[in-house]
Amino acid sequence: MNVKEAYDYSFAFLKANGVDEAENKALNAVCCIAGIKLGEFQSHKDDFVNMKRLADFLWRLKTGEPLQYVMGKWDFYESEFFVGEGVLIPRPETEELTELVIDYAKSLEKPVIFDLCSGSGCIGISVAKKLSNAFVYCIEKSKDAYKYLERNAKGVANVECILGDINNEFDLPSADIIVSNPPYIKSGDMKTLQKEVKKEPSMALDGGDDGLDFYRIINDKWKKYLKDNGRLFLEIGEDEGESIKDALSAFSNITVKKDLSGNDRMVVADKVIG
Repeated sequence: MNVKEAYDYSFAFLKANGVDEAENKALNAVCCIAGIKLGEFQSHKDDFVNMKRLADFLWRLKTGEPLQYVMGKWDFYESEFFVGEGVLIPRPETEELTELVIDYAKSLEKPVIFDLCSGSGCIGISVAKKLSNAFVYCIEKSKDAYKYLERNAKGVANVECILGDINNEFDLPSADIIVSNPPYIKSGDMKTLQKEVKKEPSMALDGGDDGLDFYRIINDKWKKYLKDNGRLFLEIGEDEGESIKDALSAFSNITVKKDLSGNDRMVVADKVIG
């Protein structure tokens, strides 16, 4: 079966089985197996597709497994990141947070950056690749996620991966920047998540009763790791723009920024000196 026939078959199969975004998933599945980019579909539509691999792909999608897990990788910012069961899938809004960090870090000579709750490392590694003068420490608690973090960081000389819980103490240099996309979904909302999102690790999603547990940890335990002129960058839930300010008592100049969809999504804050 060629690429075009494989796409038609995949789209029909996924649609018939009630899989959402069937057209997009069919296209991604076929192009991934054929080893071509999405934009190359038309010029490679007569290429051969391994139907055994495609059948496995489609069955996994039918069961609700996220497309990114089935593919085993996903584009983020300017790179491709390995992902799979046990690690949070990189999302477009997190690219906006990454861009904020990069824009600010460009003004610093040799910035030291901590990426807390790093997951796949998509934020920290993207920053390190963009800024060769920076050094980034990516800290992740989950052993499953850490495997992907190490794999994604391979060959990136200015990244150090650390397996550890941000509740604990670390022997680290003072940082110019702390960035984090921590778990921020309220525990009570976990059961309402989409079927595919529920396949992602709850450890990377559940932020406690009010969704702010990890922001309090960062506020209470990580202020001391920042230099006096250090800056904090966080991703937040769209309904946490006001409540986050109370959780960050150790920081000043707290600014909530909206994402491209117009939702509160990012926070920038400075360390309170003294």
